[in-house]
Amino acid sequence: MTDTVGSEFRRAMRTLASAVSIISTARGNKPFGMTATAVTSMSMEPPSLLVCINQSAGLHGPLLESRRFCVNILHGHQTDLANVFGSKQEKDRFAFGEWATDAHGVPYLVQAQANVICDVDDTHAYGTHTIVIGKVRRVHVRGSVNPLIYQDGRYTIGLGDGVDWVIPIAG
Repeated sequence: MTDTVGSEFRRAMRTLASAVSIISTARGNKPFGMTATAVTSMSMEPPSLLVCINQSAGLHGPLLESRRFCVNILHGHQTDLANVFGSKQEKDRFAFGEWATDAHGVPYLVQAQANVICDVDDTHAYGTHTIVIGKVRRVHVRGSVNPLIYQDGRYTIGLGDGVDWVIPIAG
């Protein structure tokens, strides 16, 4: 890819608004998680979604080994959690927010807008990332729709319930 195509692609992707989630898993008793925007529904039959994980991310190996993960879809007011889990600093990310585990030990954020708990159904390595297809095992949805959105290098709040615009916020 030429430098021009790469820089123009990056510029184009900054115009694409994406919901912000924290992907979480556990290997043994140790939780792992990271902030992600590369999450999308895939199919209703069977219910499935896909996430794209950078192969250099600390979550990558544990997620592929455990074969289970949770997509924690963040509320608009959870920018602090998005920043903690998006940081490259080594710290106990799970000390922030209220976390619980399901029967299989998968950590999930209790205050998330929604939790989608999945089993890894398939993977495909591509470039620097691995596409992970998750077969949905369980879903929790809480409250009204008010997602945290990432666009143009910053967080915004998606005003749900029929409102189709966003307001920039600090973060």
